[in-house]
Order: sequence, then C-alpha cells, then structure tokens
Amino acid sequence: MVEIISSQVNEKVSETSEAPVSVAGPNTPSSQVSAKKQSLSDIFTIFAAGAALVSDGYFNNTMTMINVLLRKEYPANYTSTVSTRVSNALLVGEVFGQVTIGLTCDYFGRKFALIMTTLTIVIGGILATAAHGVTTDGMFWMMTIARGIVGFGVGGEYPASSTSASEAANEHTLRNRGPVFIMVTNLPLSFGTPLAVIIFLIVFSACHQSHFSTVWRVCFGIGCIFPLSIFYFRLKMLNSVLYRRGAIKRKVPYLLVFRYYWRSLIGTCGAWFLYDFVTFPNGVFSGTIIASVVPSNANDVILRTAEWTLLLGTLALPGVFLGAYLCDRFGRKNTMMLGFSGYLVFGLIIGCSYDQITKIVPLFVVFYGLMQSSGNTGPGDMLGLISSETYATSIRGTCYGLSAAVGKAGAAIGTQAFTPIQNNLGKRWTFIIAAICGVVGILVTYFFVEDLTGEDLAERDKRFRAYLIENGWDGEMGEDDLKALAADGPMSGEVIAFNDPENGEK
Repeated sequence: MVEIISSQVNEKVSETSEAPVSVAGPNTPSSQVSAKKQSLSDIFTIFAAGAALVSDGYFNNTMTMINVLLRKEYPANYTSTVSTRVSNALLVGEVFGQVTIGLTCDYFGRKFALIMTTLTIVIGGILATAAHGVTTDGMFWMMTIARGIVGFGVGGEYPASSTSASEAANEHTLRNRGPVFIMVTNLPLSFGTPLAVIIFLIVFSACHQSHFSTVWRVCFGIGCIFPLSIFYFRLKMLNSVLYRRGAIKRKVPYLLVFRYYWRSLIGTCGAWFLYDFVTFPNGVFSGTIIASVVPSNANDVILRTAEWTLLLGTLALPGVFLGAYLCDRFGRKNTMMLGFSGYLVFGLIIGCSYDQITKIVPLFVVFYGLMQSSGNTGPGDMLGLISSETYATSIRGTCYGLSAAVGKAGAAIGTQAFTPIQNNLGKRWTFIIAAICGVVGILVTYFFVEDLTGEDLAERDKRFRAYLIENGWDGEMGEDDLKALAADGPMSGEVIAFNDPENGEK
C-alpha cells in the first residue's frame, strides 16, 4: 500500500512540475523550519495548551459561586429560569465553538484556530465584565450573550488545544503521550473549579463580603488574564509536523470518514454526552446544592458555601492523577469504564441516603467529591485522550470537536433539566440519575470505544490514508498543494511522506 501511495504521489508531482522533489521522513522539518525551531514550538504548544485550558476550566466553573451571589443580590430578578439561561449560555456557545473551530483547525491549521479562540475568550470576558442594561433583566441578557461569546472561544479550545497538544506530545514523548496529554488538558480544566472558587473567596473577602456587583465583575475580568498570558506564544507557534504532512484542505471525504469511524464516533460522542450530562450541572449547581444544606445567615451562607465548594473541587483533583497513572497500565478503555462505575457506586450512595447524609455536611461533601473524582479518573481524563488518538490527523479536529460538542449538548440538557428534576422528583434523584448514566456509560464504552495501545499517531494516519485510496479518493494531502511542493525543491515533500517501518523504505 505504501508503494501504491508513493506512486500516486509521484505521478501527481510529475504532472505539476519537472523539478525533483525529495521525500523526507515524517519527523523531518521542512527546509523553511529548523528542527530546533519546530522542537521549541512543540514544547510551547504543549504548555500553552495547559495555560489556555485553565481559563476554560475557570469560565466553566466561575458561575458556581456567582450563581449563589446573584441570587442574594437580585432575589426577585435572578430566578431559576434566568440562572439556568445564564449558565447555559456558555454551554450553547461551546457547542457552536467546538464544531466550528474543530473544522477550522483542520482546514486552516491549529495556529489559526488557537488565535481565534484566544481573541474570542478575551472579547467575551470583557463584555461579561462590563455587563449593563437599562433594566436588571437587560443586564442579565447582556451577560447571557457575553457568556455565549466566551463559550464559543472556550469550546473551540477543546479541539484546537487538545489536537495540537496531542500531536506535539507525539513528537517529543511518545511513550508518555497519554499522561502528558492529561496533565495539560483535563488537569487544567479540573483545576479551574478550585481556582474559580479561590479567586472568588479572595475578591469576596477584599470587598468585605459585600459590593456583590464588584465581586462578580472582577471574577469575570480575571478570566481574561489566562488566555492573554499565552497569546504571544500562539502567535509564534508552528503547526505540528503531523498536521503539515497529513492535512486535507480540499475534497474532504466525509462519507468515507463516517464509514471508517462510525463506531468510534458513537463511542466518543455517546460517552461524552453522558459524562457532561452528569458532571456539568453537578459542577455549575454544586454551590447551590451545598448552600441548601449549610444552615447560617445570609452572608455566612455565601462564605461557607464557597469554602465547602472549594473542598469539593479539590477532592475531584486526585482522580485526574489516578487516570493519568492508569491510562497506560490499565488501558484507556478500561480506565474510562472504571470511572463510569464510580458514578454508579457514589451516585447510589448519595442518592439513596440523601436525607441522612446531607445532615452531616462534611460527609456529604466527601462523597460528592469522590463521585466527581471518579468522573475525572475515567471519562474526564480518557475522553479527550481517546478522541485525540482515535482519529487521523486530517480530521482529528473535526471529529474531536463533534464529540465534544455532543458532550456539551448533554451538558446543556443536563443543566436545563437539573432544576425540574430537583423540583419534581427531589434532590436525591440528581444523584440517582448520575448512577444510571454511569451504567449506560460503561455499556457505550465497552461496545463502541476502541481499545487503544498508545501507538505513534503517524501509524494511524498511514492506515487511514491507505483506506481512502483503496476506496477511490484522489485528493491532496499536506499543508501546501502539490504544485507548491514541486516548486519548493528538495525537502519540500515531507508533507506527503510515508515510511514503511518493516523495510525502511520511504
């Protein structure tokens, strides 16, 4: 199959130019990019992904305490309907951002997509900070729109940051790609929860537990700092070698993509939907849940709720490290099923004993934290990793973005349904439903998620290319078209190079 691909590439090159084209190995940078420059770019790409996703985790969770605060500041206006709308705005924006930026980072490159997401997050954060209106309801509508814009950028970070980090880690630390990927993706996302609460506590205390409007505006504004801190590095970054070699910018064979990956798409989309359906409403409304079991006066409720919410977010972090440790030893698929089983166990424990366990706030928070931690161990860690490793480079951003978007649709539905479930079935049922989702998640993972081995991503690209050509696809691969490659001369052909590991031919 390598010979077939090589011959077809040579025929296309000969048609466009008589200039000789040297074919380099997949890890060889182009003549315009030195190996040192590419290596530094990959390292900064990995660290920048972590820094950017901190802001995503922060904005995802900043409403946890702001919801509690706004209910105290505007008791007549900030109803459950308004609270759900403002919280859901970010999730709706994320759905559009994940799909749009997923396509963008495949068509226009990882760098272009990352610059777009950074700017969108900053603009949306500034608008949320400055939210005003002729009426209080008008202010909440502006806040809703601003958070939707933030959500578009935050959602775009998922496919853009994660795919670029995975490809960069593949070049530098293949044996530890899984743990490294988790440390710069789900760890920053999960750390966003306690970070948002810590910043809230600092600002709340600085405002003497009053001046509520100043508190939430400052909290929104601080979220803009994180993406701005890595904006320069993103302007200077390079697209990965894998992307430059395997990009498909025209005639993307989506039908063949679906035929090749339909089972994997059901697995990643379905599991992500179930995970976000549980974890997002339980995260966004965790402050509200804890506030309902903390007896105290008005201001103390906010302070004590923040302290317990901080403990809850901190208890969820060890699951991230456990998942990173297990992903290579226990396997991606098995680790994800283990995490979903934690929803079953702890969801049933809390749900079945809700009336008794909520009378002991520390015990309730500990079990609540263990449930969140098990989610991080399994689907929280594994979904991003599996989605970045399953799909070929040419459509990695698209399929990753689609999977994450279906997940965020689950988060929006879960957030919308959270209050009606509590009001009609009782608060215990939010945890019992989490247990049910854990069972379904185990089944979806078992039947539809591939048991990955952590192999070089280039090998998966090679098999996908072979499948496309076997099925009659005659498009072009590489960041530049073949005419440009032929005109560039020696070393330009690295974007269409294939290696045969068995006989060393290129």
